[in-house]
Amino acid sequence: MSSIYLSVVIPVYNESARIPHTLPQVIQYLRARPERCELIVVDDGSTDDTAERVRELCRDVADTRLVSCPPPNRGKGRAVRTGMLEARGEYVLFSDADLSAPISEAQRLLQPMQDGYDVVIGSRALKREWIEVHQSVLRETAGKLFNLFLRAVTGLTFQDTQCGFKAFRREAAQRIFPLQTIGGFGFDPEVLFLARKFGYRTLEVPVHWAHSEGTKVRLLRDGMRMAADLVRIRWNELRGRYASSEK
Repeated sequence: MSSIYLSVVIPVYNESARIPHTLPQVIQYLRARPERCELIVVDDGSTDDTAERVRELCRDVADTRLVSCPPPNRGKGRAVRTGMLEARGEYVLFSDADLSAPISEAQRLLQPMQDGYDVVIGSRALKREWIEVHQSVLRETAGKLFNLFLRAVTGLTFQDTQCGFKAFRREAAQRIFPLQTIGGFGFDPEVLFLARKFGYRTLEVPVHWAHSEGTKVRLLRDGMRMAADLVRIRWNELRGRYASSEK
């Protein structure tokens, strides 16, 4: 049996309305690639029929599987972590279920990894002219303020840490994600902080992106939690929480 080149991880929570439109696009893309690929859909305690719809769509499709996290929903971070650690591919990419960044953009992340990068993240900030549908002015402004706070607290210099389209070399993923502590939307800065801490080569690349209605991020509530998560990252580092996997 040939080895798996690419694993795609998609976290889902109550996505029964969206999955029938987006999941077939991912399956078609992976089946068209010349390499062997796998798809892992992680259901994080959905209360609708998301899991049943995923099973129907993936039935008789090789190298696809559903991983179910027991309820209650614990957040996107938990779902992504679960999928990344389940992945068997040489490269592991996670994508939002709404495909705000089209799955066809995957090669923009994979090419630099073939050139030696360990972590490559999609970015909306590098080429804003590539944004086909913008978020509201309030959300975009909040995102910019969050990024400023992130830089001050964590020292990360990425312009957009929150785009849900990131790829990791499997060796890097297997080292980073076991140490992830944040289960909510603030997990992205944590895994990037760990990537930098462990000396992995990281790169931010522009991707085409279009805002999709139905986001589960609540601006005030989740914004405050994400800001608190940044402080938590720094506190974890001071306490040595991230030292156990350091070479």
